[in-house]
Amino acid sequence: MNNRILIVDDEEGIRESLKLILENNYDLFFAKNGQECIDVLKSEEINLLLLDIKMPKISGFDILKEIKKIKPFIKVIIVTGYKSVETATEAAKLGAVDYILKPFSSQEILEKVKKFI
Repeated sequence: MNNRILIVDDEEGIRESLKLILENNYDLFFAKNGQECIDVLKSEEINLLLLDIKMPKISGFDILKEIKKIKPFIKVIIVTGYKSVETATEAAKLGAVDYILKPFSSQEILEKVKKFI
């Protein structure tokens, strides 16, 4: 099965929005912080990760570093409200395949996910 997506965001509203956009076409898993993300990755076969950068305790960048140690080939799309060249560059350097800015459109999410799944 190659359509399993893990959504990692500390904001419930964002997790719910992504669920509504993706639930009809993909198997979804959710985490609200870095530890939950790592736990899901260790127990489930995930094909794509949608990862927030700004989260309490552990940043998305730190989580991304850990993810790449556990599952080096997993595709990660950064979903963030912070638009900057530095953020995009850092995300790419750490292995993210793409970058989505909040607020996002349903069409943008579906197109980006389809591109990598």
